[in-house]
Amino acid sequence: MKRIFLTVALLTMFCASAKHVFAQGSGVEWYTLNQTVKSLCQKGEYSCAVVVAKKALELAETNPGTNDFFVAASLDDLAWLYKSQGRYALAETLFRRSLAIREKALGPDHPEVATSLNNLAALCYAQGDYAQAWPLYERSLAIREKTLGPDHPDVAQSLNGLALLYGKEGRYGRAETLCTRALAISEKALGPDHPEVAQCLNNLAWRYYIQEEYAQAEPLYNRSLAIREKVLGPDHPDVAQTLNGLALLYGKQGRYDQSGSLFKRALAIRVKALGPDHPDVATTLENFAGLYRATKRGRKAVAMEKRAAAIRAIVR
Repeated sequence: MKRIFLTVALLTMFCASAKHVFAQGSGVEWYTLNQTVKSLCQKGEYSCAVVVAKKALELAETNPGTNDFFVAASLDDLAWLYKSQGRYALAETLFRRSLAIREKALGPDHPEVATSLNNLAALCYAQGDYAQAWPLYERSLAIREKTLGPDHPDVAQSLNGLALLYGKEGRYGRAETLCTRALAISEKALGPDHPEVAQCLNNLAWRYYIQEEYAQAEPLYNRSLAIREKVLGPDHPDVAQTLNGLALLYGKQGRYDQSGSLFKRALAIRVKALGPDHPDVATTLENFAGLYRATKRGRKAVAMEKRAAAIRAIVR
């Protein structure tokens, strides 16, 4: 999901009107904090990033004459981090506040409004609230295609979200079409080794996995993993996502030792980066338990299932 970070050019543009933006020094300070958040996110250091993101939001909210853009961007960054940590209620409050600010300041059909809609849709999806995610993704896509054009990487992001929803409904052909289009857009616009390309590959691989087309899924997972390890580092949560998918695939192919090794690595990354009670940790525990059951190791499976159930029971 998209994180909002200003470029130097955008910061310069917003600093041009003293009536509506920070004093120059405060604007630079906000930008520096924002870049620090970005760097920490790329390393998967979300807890540290939250601390810095809170400072950026406080600076944006308390500085006289602050442009709404800075507040909305800071709200989105902090909300995205809360979502990544599984703190969904906090994330929703901030995402909705950001959306309201942008709709009022920019109008209902602005690309930044589409970003807020996409972020909120992704949060709904993460919580299993697919009915609410649908209209948000669809509105986000419509705005982006109209204002940015059909081949913009932000369009690919909305396509990816909708593809996941189609997959949940069992409409795999439609999901594949959207995933393939998103991948083509991302590769052309961002290059073959961009993290967004890795996400597209991961989503397309998942679609093939669900359809038991394992031979097509495996090279996509492997390419996604190679990109993420190279660009994000071996201990990033996005790496764990791909490891988890590949481990499931190996399990279905009867490659149990390889599957177990990948599950162990994915679990270790997620516990370290996200904390022991994160929903993604529960997902890996549940998947790992499935492997143990398939290999007649019931006691280990039960222990993992109990631990996962305890995590799922946490109110967020």
